[in-house]
Amino acid sequence: MEISKENISSWLMDLQDSICSALEMADGKSEFIEENWTRDEGGGGRTRVIKDGAVLEKGGVNYSAVFGEAPEFLFREKEHSGEKGIATSSKPGFYASGVSIVLHPFNPFVPIIHMNVRYFEMDNGTRWLGGGIDLSPHYIFEEDARFFHETLKAVCDKHQPEYYSKFKLWADDYFYIPHRKETRGIGGIFFDRLNESAEMSFEKNMAFWKEVGLAFAPLYTELINRNKHKSFTESNKHWQLLRRGRYAEFNLVYDKGTKFGLETNGRIESILMSLPKTAGWEYNFVPEKDSLEETTQSLLRKGISWA
Repeated sequence: MEISKENISSWLMDLQDSICSALEMADGKSEFIEENWTRDEGGGGRTRVIKDGAVLEKGGVNYSAVFGEAPEFLFREKEHSGEKGIATSSKPGFYASGVSIVLHPFNPFVPIIHMNVRYFEMDNGTRWLGGGIDLSPHYIFEEDARFFHETLKAVCDKHQPEYYSKFKLWADDYFYIPHRKETRGIGGIFFDRLNESAEMSFEKNMAFWKEVGLAFAPLYTELINRNKHKSFTESNKHWQLLRRGRYAEFNLVYDKGTKFGLETNGRIESILMSLPKTAGWEYNFVPEKDSLEETTQSLLRKGISWA
């Protein structure tokens, strides 16, 4: 396939279709509803949401393709690459296309999951790929955590053996809540501004990027099937609400995707679809000693080797 923004966007729409079909089958009750929207400055998207399902209480699988004048934050210091911001006397035009997913399950033993795969280009020739998948279990089970990370490692190793350790570390650092001194979940992989290097051409990186997107549906449906029939208590639901509260804190305070959408005048309902239907906050909550909640709390830290 020729690398063009039109072909990439077409592939992303197909990815959205296939993921929604897989999730509807895994849920077995609800279907996605679609809303098409346009952005005054240029572009638009397809927002698809699912709610009140047998498995999925609330979730979204969104596609967007927006363009216009490059936003101001792209000209600031690049945090992870160490490179300086783009030096130019005028702002070039940009085009950004991607699929973004957040799913909040009903059963507290089924994890929250997030994925994003995105393509970005500017008319000055700059282009890059970004994305990743991360998991935020309400309860961390070692066998599920290892399955999740081993799957992502296999995807990385197929294309570039150095990617898993590099992008796993990036996810640990990115999906971190500094004011809580804890990770949002068990991480995964995260990458940004991936273009080309001496080791990897842009075409090879795009093949990797696509495989990350295609890995999502089988990975998450397996985790759903492992956990959706587990019985739970009101205490488990209470803990789920507290973990959702942490998720909301991260997305509203730190998440760059949320900030990008807001700073480019994106559609607010689509941007904030990542928030759960309900969440909770309790003053100075301390898990009961030797409980599943205490075990989970102890594992919300960087640097755990899951694969």
